[in-house]
Amino acid sequence: MTTHDLSNDSLARLAQIIESRKVANGGDPDTSYVARLLHKGPDAFLKKIGEEATETVMAAKDLDYRTPTPELRASLVGEVADLWFHSMIALAHYGLSPADVIAELERREGTSGIEEKALRKAKNRDAHERDLAKD
Repeated sequence: MTTHDLSNDSLARLAQIIESRKVANGGDPDTSYVARLLHKGPDAFLKKIGEEATETVMAAKDLDYRTPTPELRASLVGEVADLWFHSMIALAHYGLSPADVIAELERREGTSGIEEKALRKAKNRDAHERDLAKD
């Protein structure tokens, strides 16, 4: 088994745990952090994603402006883990999983990031023009 497979397995296991914490699946907001965030609704977990994204940026900036140490590297990894974790809660809420994100990344593999961004921009522009034509 490759590291990639282990990572996918770890994400899949975590996604299953998050899914099990949904109130509809028996999760208890009084005893589970995930159940509490899901019970409070999107504003709660989306706020956490914003906080964790900011903390990730700050940890990365620490590595840019300070002497990189194992502790600073560990801090960045920890913040990214928090960001991924809270993003996985959002995915679960919206009926998605890490496998959906991995499939999208694999779809993009071999495509220039510049080309991908230009294609998304063109699609969004076309959709906006269609919406305007409807009005």
